[in-house]
Amino acid sequence: MDTKQIKPYILDAAETLPRPEIMKLQVARLLACVERVGQTVPFYCQQLAAAGVSSEQIHTIADLARIPFTTKQDLRDHYPYGLFATPLSQIVRIHASSGTTGKLTVVGYTRNDLVLWSQMMARAFAAAGVTAEDIVQNAYGYGLFTGGLGFHYGAEQIGATVLPVSGGNTKRQVQLMQDFGSTVLCCTPSYALFIAEVAAEEGVDLTVLPLKIGMLGGEPWSVQMQAEIEVRLGLRAFDHYGLSEIIGPGVASECSERQGLHINEDHFIPEIIDPNSGELLPDGEVGELVLSCVTKEGLPLLRYRTRDRTRLFREPCACGRTTVRMSKVLGRTDDMIIVRGVNVFPSQIESVLLQVGELAPHYQILVDRGRDHVDELGILVEAPGEIYQNPERLNRLQHRLHTDIQSALGITCTVQVVAPKQLQRSEGKAVRVIDKRRL
Repeated sequence: MDTKQIKPYILDAAETLPRPEIMKLQVARLLACVERVGQTVPFYCQQLAAAGVSSEQIHTIADLARIPFTTKQDLRDHYPYGLFATPLSQIVRIHASSGTTGKLTVVGYTRNDLVLWSQMMARAFAAAGVTAEDIVQNAYGYGLFTGGLGFHYGAEQIGATVLPVSGGNTKRQVQLMQDFGSTVLCCTPSYALFIAEVAAEEGVDLTVLPLKIGMLGGEPWSVQMQAEIEVRLGLRAFDHYGLSEIIGPGVASECSERQGLHINEDHFIPEIIDPNSGELLPDGEVGELVLSCVTKEGLPLLRYRTRDRTRLFREPCACGRTTVRMSKVLGRTDDMIIVRGVNVFPSQIESVLLQVGELAPHYQILVDRGRDHVDELGILVEAPGEIYQNPERLNRLQHRLHTDIQSALGITCTVQVVAPKQLQRSEGKAVRVIDKRRL
């Protein structure tokens, strides 16, 4: 992997603005956004009036805290077009995020929004070292999901050659990597591991292929999982963050230093709040990420609660970018599992599995209620064939996992090690939690 040349670069001068200039730009754009949505979106007109906020009262970035939050439920309540700030005749693209409950959250893009999206994704590709010389294999899904087209736009903006494979047909993914000489892979982290698994079954050593960069995102993943992917695929993996409601992928991305993800804060203003009280938290503290997308035309959202848990830090980055960084997403506040009063996040379990060193992070968390109506937590973990077929190693592994996971979670649970391929694979976002208490 060290022999594969990667030269990350900065695409846009706005990424290196001095902090005072960034904040000045944010205030100007926030003021303009508040003024516009207050005139064009009835929901915001009511929200701002109820809070006693107008554009004339926006003087510093601290004034952002006076504006009420926007939630996913607000988008669903105004389904499908109720929060659009432009006439439908100016909307040239519609995407929607998949939801497990309720209606889809619908996102509209004007032509300028699509240009902005392409530029934000081009920044991400540049930060990873992708150039016009690269061949980008895009294994994100195309369609209403924003992932496929988001990465597609960014790669084309850079000038790279794009293979719009979409997700699925994993054997063909491996074949295309060999035949077309793909140098960049775009997909979710869990699917990257699945590709590596299928390649191994086919007798293909991905580490000797031209593949050198992974543009991965769409789900929380640990540093340990990042290292695992790099070893198995022979590339350098970069984390990417976004959500459909804001713009899709392109909100934040890792640079060559990989010390957090740079947020494109000239367009998306971030805050961290206490998810329970809604109070602002200082830099460095873990809380819920809130974003205001102040330059979008079709769906400009103010103080949107992402439900993603992370923290912000503004120390200078060695890459030269001055934009604020966020840590890897640590989980979500709304898919956090509460078991017998204890908060449990899948990322805690994934971290333990990868520290063991003998396991890929193929696992599922099962939550149910026992006969006495007490919550029960069970974890299924796959073991490689050589371990599963060795009773002594299997027993030793299961005992260690049981001890380590209980210690990490601070709660009793059962851990069952299962045979290879027993857990369902995902070609998109992995399904980690099955909570039968809700069924």
